Amino acid sequence: MTGNAGLRVDRVITRGDFTLDGQTFTVDNNVWLVGNDQEVLVIDAAHDPSVIAAAVGTRVVTSIIATHGHNDHINAAAELADLVRAPIALHPADVMLWRTIYPHRAPDRSLADGQLVGLPGGGSLRVLHTPGHSPGGICLFGELTGEPVLFSGDTLFRGGPGATGRSYSDFPTILASIRTQLLTLPANTVVHTGHGDDTTIGEEGVDYDDWVRRGR
Repeated sequence: MTGNAGLRVDRVITRGDFTLDGQTFTVDNNVWLVGNDQEVLVIDAAHDPSVIAAAVGTRVVTSIIATHGHNDHINAAAELADLVRAPIALHPADVMLWRTIYPHRAPDRSLADGQLVGLPGGGSLRVLHTPGHSPGGICLFGELTGEPVLFSGDTLFRGGPGATGRSYSDFPTILASIRTQLLTLPANTVVHTGHGDDTTIGEEGVDYDDWVRRGR
């Protein structure tokens, strides 16, 4: 998980619909690009493949990672993959969500807890399985240019855990995931979220007991 001085993290914000359990909401998603001038890793290809492809530019896309299978995090993945000729990776526990968007196409690769995802130019991000928002939710942790960084998808936001209460989600499970997988990371870890602004592990961890009480 060592960093590479040539790496940079870029955020692309896309807007579209999130649909689950018969309800639809308009949302802004953070699409994260981690790479250098030659290659890039895409995290959560949401809504608009042309906008993401424009941000990629002439770089080679090494992989498209989905932090979970909700439609707003994968609905540009297949078209983007075809545009840039890159594989899509998803945790297999979210395949039922994937199939609601892509019934005739499977992800190219599976993600597993502890797996290392290679970064352009060297180094890696470690997959952390963090179920709760969805069964196959994952985060990606590593050190970029010497600083600890977490891509949290919809598991952790500025202000608390990702939403539960819909199909395939569970509040005690997401709390356990955050406690065991995320709050053990360095407090200065910068958290790049799936929606909204960045935060840190330290900023969010101080409120954990309040989240527990809220769920009782």
